[in-house]
Amino acid sequence: MTEIEIEGAKCLVTGGAGFIGSHLCDRLLDRGAEVVCLDNLLATRGSDKNIAHLKGNSSFSFLQQSVEESLPADLMQSINFVFHQAASKNTVSIEDPINDLAVNAAATLKLLLLAKEAGVTKFIHASTGSVYGGQFSGEERKKIRDPVSFYGVSKAAGELYCRVVNEIYGLDYTVLRYFHVIGTRQDSSEVGGVLPIFVRRSIEGKPIVIYGTGEQTRSFTSVHDVVEANIVAATLGDQSRGFFDCASGIKVTIQQLADYVQKKMDNDVEIKYADWRPGDIKKFEIDNSDVIDWGVSFNTDWGSIVDEVIENMRQTS
Repeated sequence: MTEIEIEGAKCLVTGGAGFIGSHLCDRLLDRGAEVVCLDNLLATRGSDKNIAHLKGNSSFSFLQQSVEESLPADLMQSINFVFHQAASKNTVSIEDPINDLAVNAAATLKLLLLAKEAGVTKFIHASTGSVYGGQFSGEERKKIRDPVSFYGVSKAAGELYCRVVNEIYGLDYTVLRYFHVIGTRQDSSEVGGVLPIFVRRSIEGKPIVIYGTGEQTRSFTSVHDVVEANIVAATLGDQSRGFFDCASGIKVTIQQLADYVQKKMDNDVEIKYADWRPGDIKKFEIDNSDVIDWGVSFNTDWGSIVDEVIENMRQTS
C-alpha cells in the first residue's frame, strides 16, 4: 500500500473554524502540515474561539470567507489536499432549502473544479448518513441514495459531483459519510448538536426536549475518530476513493442519551417530548468496515465522550 505524506503538505480546510473542522486543523498541524482555514464564522457554523489558539502558528493561515461566495483566484495555489467540511446544517435546511443547496451542492462543485484546475492531489468531502434515508445494507448501500430531507438531498448531490468530476477530469476523492459526531466545540444553540443542546439546557435549568418518542437510534462517533479518518483517507490514494460510512457503529437511543445526561448533571431537569421534526430519521444502518480496514479505530464508549463534553461545557459556561 502506497501512502501519501501529510507532513509538509499544504491543506485547505473549509469550515475550518467549525466543530469538526477546527479539530481537523489541530491534528493536521500536529502532523506537520501547513493549513489554510476557510470559514465565514457564522454563529451556527464556525467560531473564532475554536481557532484562536492557532493564530500564532506560522503554519496556519485564516481566510474569513463563505464557500458559496466568489473565492480568491489563488485559493488553491500549492494546495495538496482539500478537506471540505463546510456545510449547511440539517437542522436549518428546512427553513432555507435554497441556501442549503447552494452551500452543500453548488459550492462543492465550485471547489471541486478549482481543485481540478490547481492539480490538487485529493479532495476529501464531508457528507452524511442522511443521504441514505431508507434502510439499506451490503454493497447496495454504496449505490442507493434515498434521502428524506432537503439536507440529505443536497449532500447526496455533493457526493455525486465528487464522483463525476473524478470520472471526467480524474480528480481523486474520498466521501466520508458522518453519523452523529460528538465532542467538544460542537454548537449548543437550538440548531446545534443534540448532545450539547441537552447539556446546555440542563446547565440552564431548562427541560431537555426530545423530538418524537426518544426511541430513534444514533451512532455517536468521537470527533477525534472522524478527524483521523479524514487524514488517513488523504494518505491512502486509490484505496480510499469512493463513498464510506464514517461512524462508530454503536446504536444509542435519544432516550438513553437524555437519561445519561440527566443522571450526570444531577440537577433534576425534566425530560419533555415534542412532535417529530420533518426529515428526522429514526434508525440507521452502518457499515464502517472499509474505514476500519484503513486502520482507523472507533471509540465505542460513548459515555466517556459525553462525560468529556459535559465537563468542558461546565468549565466554559
